[in-house]
Amino acid sequence: MSEKEGFLRWVLELQVLLPLYIQMGISLQQIIRILTVHAWRIRTTRSSFQLLMMFQGLSGGWSLHMMAHVIQFISGWQFQTSPPTIQCIVEKALIRGTKLERKDLHLVGASRTDTGVHAWGQVAHFVTPFNYDSLESIHAALNGLLPSDIRIREISPAVPEFHARFSAMSKVYHYKIYNDAIMDPFQRHYAHHSIYKLNTSVMREAAKYYIGKHDFSAFVNASRNDRVPDPVKTIFRFDVIEMGALLQLEVEGSGFLYRQVRNMVALLLQIGKEAIPPDIVPKILATRDRKELAKYALSAPPHGLCLVSIKYNEEHLRLPAGCPTTSFGRTHTVSKCKLPFY
Repeated sequence: MSEKEGFLRWVLELQVLLPLYIQMGISLQQIIRILTVHAWRIRTTRSSFQLLMMFQGLSGGWSLHMMAHVIQFISGWQFQTSPPTIQCIVEKALIRGTKLERKDLHLVGASRTDTGVHAWGQVAHFVTPFNYDSLESIHAALNGLLPSDIRIREISPAVPEFHARFSAMSKVYHYKIYNDAIMDPFQRHYAHHSIYKLNTSVMREAAKYYIGKHDFSAFVNASRNDRVPDPVKTIFRFDVIEMGALLQLEVEGSGFLYRQVRNMVALLLQIGKEAIPPDIVPKILATRDRKELAKYALSAPPHGLCLVSIKYNEEHLRLPAGCPTTSFGRTHTVSKCKLPFY
């Protein structure tokens, strides 16, 4: 089909469907907006039903939510333009890739990680009125627009009930400590260096006091205490794993206060140095006073911390009916080598 024939076919379809659009309450301004700003989304091969679904999305009757896993290396997540954050950079890529405005995307991240904290398993959702046949193209386009230290690992349709932040059941963080006299240069961006020999046995003993439901007011940064109104959080596990010179502290909880994980790790570091006993943890928890923790430890450096995964209710992760399958990235294969072998 030539471009002229395709255009004529689309005009005929529009003449047939225009009365339906008017009955649905879709204004001419919305139709003009589609024809101008989002003209690239209209294909001559699309069926009338698909075009109808697209307009329904603009009128508020249908929308497609997506969630994206983002690898985060340097900046924090929360939106700000100077210096640019992960949310700011991802939103710019989405605006270029979808031709939507920022206010229409409603991009929401699951965890507002701070500057210097990494994220392998960050999750975000945004809203789009488009009915994508496949997510691989938009997935490849977004990664092509992002800088090399940010990558979207997965894009999936989501049910309307899904919310990246409020649907989360638990979050898993890892904090890495390189415990040797000489720092491994390949670990310097992802692990905190401790030249003091740490006693992992007492660190494990102290970590057990964190497990359970507690008021963590003593472990939240004082200047940002108003960020989360409820200081009571549940820690499901806190493991200290030895991998040669590398120590990996793994903590899973229902949620975390501002710098809570880094403050908990900082106290464990002092306990591992045998500067203070393990039973200091419940005593500091009982005070619910950040100044009490400051007597023994300051926040651990951010570069050792990584958001590894976020767990959700399986009901919220189900794929909506009639939506494209999850995209894990497009792979390319070479069917025939064109270079001669000698």
